[in-house]
Amino acid sequence: MATLKDVAKASGLTVGTVSRVLNNRGYISDKTREKVYQVMKELNYQPNEMARSLSKQKNNTIGIILPQIEHPYFAKVLGRLEKEASKRGYRTTVFVSKSKKEREEECIEMCKSARVSGVVLCSGCFGTEKFVGLDFPLITLERSIDQATSGIECDNYQGGVLATELLIEKGCKKLMYIGGRSAGEGIAMPGDYREVGFKDTCEKYKVEHLVMVTDKEQFDTLEYYSFVRNKIEKNPDVDGVFTSSDIIGAYVLQACRDLSISVPQNMKIVGFDDVNIAQFTTPGLTTIHQPVEQMAEQAISDIAMIDAGKVVPSRTVFPVTLVERGTT
Repeated sequence: MATLKDVAKASGLTVGTVSRVLNNRGYISDKTREKVYQVMKELNYQPNEMARSLSKQKNNTIGIILPQIEHPYFAKVLGRLEKEASKRGYRTTVFVSKSKKEREEECIEMCKSARVSGVVLCSGCFGTEKFVGLDFPLITLERSIDQATSGIECDNYQGGVLATELLIEKGCKKLMYIGGRSAGEGIAMPGDYREVGFKDTCEKYKVEHLVMVTDKEQFDTLEYYSFVRNKIEKNPDVDGVFTSSDIIGAYVLQACRDLSISVPQNMKIVGFDDVNIAQFTTPGLTTIHQPVEQMAEQAISDIAMIDAGKVVPSRTVFPVTLVERGTT
């Protein structure tokens, strides 16, 4: 009778890789999966269900990796993920990466050691190779990493289009986009798509525009204000700004106040996320709402489904909506 080792030897793979195929764990390419199934058929290999059951024993915990928890958006995401996980009987363990590649790798290793049931990754500074060999499902939330993982995101491009079209409809003649830097090669950040949506729309309507992307750390709030004020001050003819987050939008509003620029009379502002701060600024911040509740629910649902041996979509995109307030 053929064994797991026989299948691994015949297919030229490790026992661990064959085991992941059988248990539907981690990232496995379609080519590798088909190869294992073909060898199993040739050897008439029958998986030992009891052994498979034992190999699947986890501690019913979901790891959540965030770049930080102080940022209102990630605080909102964390709250929803924990709520959805609890509904399904999972505990959660939170890891903070500070958007550092080395720290993210440490977080993944800690999740391996803890034998988690799955991981939701909201922070991503490394590529596909770091996900090969994981024995638990990993779902990325608002991070696109070489299309190698199951990902959930909102329609960031369409959000950029909606925001820009509103500014144009409101009569703005020169627009500016302000956002954060990309994470690195092969890793698409939400702001990248928002920026492209902005640029494509400006070009479509032949509207003059500028793109200002900071080289500062993405969430360095103290440095962001100085950066934003400098760009507003140096471009007095700009009358409409789209920002990649509500936090940056609030900085634009503060900079306009400090520079005696009237909002929305002489400057119109649209943010992105629709976190609480957008409702509490004066005037309230017009923004693009992303459905964090549904996205979090889908992330936990996908982990539960993979954990049960079911197949989930490689990419799920949720629509966004425009929420108009006082800054436009």
